[in-house]
Amino acid sequence: MIERPEPHPDLDWSTDRAAAFGRRAVELWEELLRRLPDLPVTHGRPAGEVRDAVGIPVPEEPMPDDELFAHLADLLFERSMYPGHPRFLAYVSGAGTVPGAPADLLAAAVNMNLGGWGLSPGGTEIELHLTRFFAERFGFPATAGGLIVSGGAMANFVGLKTARDHVAGWDVRTRGVSAGAPLTMYMSSETHVVSSRAADMLGLGTDAVRVVDVDDGFRIRLDRLRDQVRSDEEAGFRPFAVVASAGTVATGAIDPLDEVADLCAEEGLWLHVDGAYGGPAAFADDLRPAFAGIERADSIAFDPHKWLYTPHSGGCVIVRDLQHLADSFAVHATYVRQDKERTGRGLDLGMLGPQFSRGFWALKIWVSILAHGWRAYRERISHDAALARYLGERVAEHHEFELACPVGLSICCFRFVPDDLDDVPAREEYLNALNERLMTDAQQDGRVFFSNAVIGGRYVLRVCIVNFRTEADDLDAVLEVTVELGHKLDAELRPAHVAAHGRSS
Repeated sequence: MIERPEPHPDLDWSTDRAAAFGRRAVELWEELLRRLPDLPVTHGRPAGEVRDAVGIPVPEEPMPDDELFAHLADLLFERSMYPGHPRFLAYVSGAGTVPGAPADLLAAAVNMNLGGWGLSPGGTEIELHLTRFFAERFGFPATAGGLIVSGGAMANFVGLKTARDHVAGWDVRTRGVSAGAPLTMYMSSETHVVSSRAADMLGLGTDAVRVVDVDDGFRIRLDRLRDQVRSDEEAGFRPFAVVASAGTVATGAIDPLDEVADLCAEEGLWLHVDGAYGGPAAFADDLRPAFAGIERADSIAFDPHKWLYTPHSGGCVIVRDLQHLADSFAVHATYVRQDKERTGRGLDLGMLGPQFSRGFWALKIWVSILAHGWRAYRERISHDAALARYLGERVAEHHEFELACPVGLSICCFRFVPDDLDDVPAREEYLNALNERLMTDAQQDGRVFFSNAVIGGRYVLRVCIVNFRTEADDLDAVLEVTVELGHKLDAELRPAHVAAHGRSS
């Protein structure tokens, strides 16, 4: 006799219970939005304390809802830091749009797998439409399209793998990278390290990355780039791609994209633009001229979860010809064979990138753009850049601050230089140590949160504005807190430094 299993409903909640659980989660979200401006940017607690608080035992039986939501409230309000806080100005991390959060809930609720069109009809078409929209905004032709991926690292990897496969001159996917001349790629000393890591992941090794000097504006030097490409060709290497920066992470510098595009056209190289941070600035009317030539790229990486403010995760890679993605990633498995002529199904995004299973990351970006309208994005990006210029002007007029370099896009780099340093030996060494400690203490303090850069050997403080909640008052607070903490640390650190080095003669 066949034994028929009885229903086992433990994981399948009723609609009423699911709705009640969802309402409590939304209430927590509402509380977070309400309290956010008054919270510290971070609580500054050490890893051991956080681990002991959140690493609770897993129960054998269901945790009561009250206890579970108390645990979630503790996580949100005591064990988190807040990139959406108006005074979070570090690294390049967006604030997370308000419409994007419930959009993520709906994406998780329907749980479509965007690897296959049949598993995600609406989701796939939204992602294709969204990436074509971005391609048009960058000035790409009708053949263009792309993918929503986890972030800039993956977007750059996808673009560079496509470049490798298209330019190498042999079937790299079948025969491997060792079947032809050693491949080389080019980027400036200011380009983000994820492109070097992509070379590692592509089997080229980081020695295949030629790091080119920059000029006084931190932009790649065309003369050095051209010399390096031709030297490699003469030595028997196969140059295949240049990674041009559209907004470096340290200073916001933009490589001369038009000139790099000319060189790539002359030498038969793929032009990949790393615009993970700065790319969206090309959408702002007043900032667009700085990106002249970006429309000539073969691929662009940029992150909506940075300067389009959407929640993590959601990077984007755009290619000039969508077919190139299929050429680089399509594979065929018998268990997904289908008659598309009969079904009318569309593109399977799992054939255009490294992932088969893909979440509906595009929805939070799409819903955010629909909810706010495109004009609001263009104007807010422009406003962020204006705020950075305002901060730069305030820094320049303050006698105890030093602007480290011209403001680039929405990044301002500066350092605290206290008065009366004439008798301090090893002055630059002291200023580096002072500002490094100042950055750490400011982050731990929690009233403001910025990061750092190292520019010409100088350790400097770095403010990056990709936050729709940030306004001029928040930048005024940055300077006030920096002066306050700077004076305190100078009084603490200077005597020991002078004692260790002796006074200047």
